[in-house]
Amino acid sequence: MIEIIKSGLYTTIQDLGRFGYENFGVPISGAMDQTSSKLTNKLLGNNINDAVMEITMTGPTINFLEETKICITGADISPSINNTYVNLNRVYHIKKGDILKFGKLKYGFRSYLGVRGGFMTDIVMGSRSMFSNITKSNRLEAGDSLKLKRLVKTKTKEHFVNDDFLGHINNNVIEVFKGPEFNKLTEKQKNILFNKEFTVSNDNNRMAYQLNEQIDNKINPIITSLVMQGTVQLTPSGKIIILMRDSQTCGGYPRILQLSKKAIDKLSQKHTRNKIKFELRTIKK
Repeated sequence: MIEIIKSGLYTTIQDLGRFGYENFGVPISGAMDQTSSKLTNKLLGNNINDAVMEITMTGPTINFLEETKICITGADISPSINNTYVNLNRVYHIKKGDILKFGKLKYGFRSYLGVRGGFMTDIVMGSRSMFSNITKSNRLEAGDSLKLKRLVKTKTKEHFVNDDFLGHINNNVIEVFKGPEFNKLTEKQKNILFNKEFTVSNDNNRMAYQLNEQIDNKINPIITSLVMQGTVQLTPSGKIIILMRDSQTCGGYPRILQLSKKAIDKLSQKHTRNKIKFELRTIKK
């Protein structure tokens, strides 16, 4: 078991998501950067869908009440065990009473803490991912306790992954495909989309990212239609909205682009004032 002493800015438990309930308006949710969440599970020898802790910008302080193994991937928020800095992408053996803290954000935006066997939180609709009105709470708070799987005694072995694996954190190129309403865009609008850098606004969270720069838009709203994680919408005012892991399941703004799965992971590591650039890809037949 672990105890949350301090919760950090926005810390949640996530797996790869809650599938099969979109027709009831239930978001899929899941880890924002699934490249990183899968990596921490892989290094720990877990199932890739085991629940991890998603840590946003500032990290929690955690007291380990039993032995386990941990691995941290994604953003570097200066993690330390008992005030000794620990590296990302390595497996560490944790003893009872060890304290894990986080400090200054060095790069990225979201970090992922995995434990051997995953966090044993409640499964709701086939997933441990936290989401308002679905799970008991939508984030971790100070005083919360989380169950762990009992650690089987094995020889401790550290693993390491070259930093190049996390190049998506520093890469600002966001791969996109044409959305259902892409052909309603004018050539001028298309040129702006693919030749201009856009800036992540203050309005960015697990539900959606908005961009500061706008595009003159006269496309009429559409009949409410299906949307999905990574759908790029263009509002009547010209604002660009990119739906993320906690996105709604339908909407009435034109769906001009669709992010690739890897692009959603990349974007989730960006924060306010970071620059991105769209790169159009074609679907191979």
